[in-house]
Amino acid sequence: MNIEIRGPVRVRFAPSPTGFLHLGGVRTAIYNDLLRQSAGGSFILRIEDTDKERSDEAMTRQIQSALSWVGVVWDEGPFLQSERLARHRERAEELLAAGKAYRCFCTPEDLDRQRAEAQAQGVAFRYPRTCLQRAPVDTAALLAAGTSFAVRFQMPDDHIRFTDIVRGAMDFPPDALDDFILLRSDGTPTYHMSVVVDDIDMKVTHVIRGEDHLSNTPKHIPLFQALGGSVPAFAHLPLILGPDKKRLSKRYGATSVEEFQNEGVLPQALYNFMALLGWSPGEDREILSRDEMIALFDVNRLNASAAVFDREKLLWMNSQYMLKQTVEELRPYLQPFLEQAGLADADPARLAAALELHRPRSRTLKELAEQVLPYFQDTLAYDPAASAKFFKDADLPGHLEALRDRYTALPAFTKDALEAELRAVSETRAIKAGVLIHPARMALSAATAGPPLFDLVETMGRDTSLHRLGRFIAFLKAGEARS
Repeated sequence: MNIEIRGPVRVRFAPSPTGFLHLGGVRTAIYNDLLRQSAGGSFILRIEDTDKERSDEAMTRQIQSALSWVGVVWDEGPFLQSERLARHRERAEELLAAGKAYRCFCTPEDLDRQRAEAQAQGVAFRYPRTCLQRAPVDTAALLAAGTSFAVRFQMPDDHIRFTDIVRGAMDFPPDALDDFILLRSDGTPTYHMSVVVDDIDMKVTHVIRGEDHLSNTPKHIPLFQALGGSVPAFAHLPLILGPDKKRLSKRYGATSVEEFQNEGVLPQALYNFMALLGWSPGEDREILSRDEMIALFDVNRLNASAAVFDREKLLWMNSQYMLKQTVEELRPYLQPFLEQAGLADADPARLAAALELHRPRSRTLKELAEQVLPYFQDTLAYDPAASAKFFKDADLPGHLEALRDRYTALPAFTKDALEAELRAVSETRAIKAGVLIHPARMALSAATAGPPLFDLVETMGRDTSLHRLGRFIAFLKAGEARS
């Protein structure tokens, strides 16, 4: 069943600052962002920081930084829920005055005992409305004595039915719900009270959130109605699973957004990947610009089944985004990794050429910076195990010396000329070109794989290439002397 979305909408992302912003939160924020952008309207950022023991101001800053980096922009806020506690209490008092809520004097010990009795009988505990049935004179006496109390909402004795955008028709019977607490005995509002009051005051029209909140919705809907607010449309997103089909763990990517940033994933790639982790634009499309995602986004196409996080797919998508951008466009994102590799002061022309050469062979910005590092190192360390096969050919140092001599005499150090000279040496010495190509690659980059050799030599430059060929020849000869 499709639900018609009529703009403008007002959506909100309301994380709790008790930890870093992880992938599930990022995906929720992205879907709110796409709905706001596609339908028109406003995106509200609200920090639900009422759990003072667990909330951390640094996490509040981290949430904003992570959202900004990935490309989610909010129109209003951030609002701190803790600054609205007086408003939450005010509205609870209105419900008390209207007879839609009542004071509950039951102690935690009373409730624990009743809960244990229900468990012993094999039934779910449901608050028996002890205090709702209390005589007014008894209530007055308890208040006069200064007895502490909580405030409970009186749930309607009816089925709570609503249509979830993702899950379809939902039906919660009366015996599945009880009168929940709005204000604790110390006067602080519960999550249920705060979130509904804030959604009403902020005129939220659509609530997109994780499926862990699905059980809260049948409580919230009658509370919206009791407070005279419009009930928003709800969409509850399924879990993100790891490749093992279990709840996403750190092993498979349940980590903070900064971890992906530190690995060298582009924000545009992460946004695109996360948008498709539970939403299908149709026609098996994968690489989409922001404008394309906004134009194609339909909240009715959010999937009800859990999405599987595929790290390899993310890295592939990131490599595609790296190819779509020029080296200069990548530089703002790449610069921190170049600095970490000690390449901040590298020769700009050679660095640009090396980056261009290795960009198609890198999946992350960090990989790209690491791959161009050998172009600027004074010396390379040759892995004896990787070089072992070259020691078996006693004639190889002589072949490489001949190649170095031909390269030294080249008037133009271009890849076409470099290839012609190598093939001329192989023909003269009656050897296959590969006999020279593979050790030459090891000589220049200390690696067994990489870009085409002649692109590598041209980018490395005459002086560095000749120097490294000479060092590798000496390395081979030293190995022969030891054997």
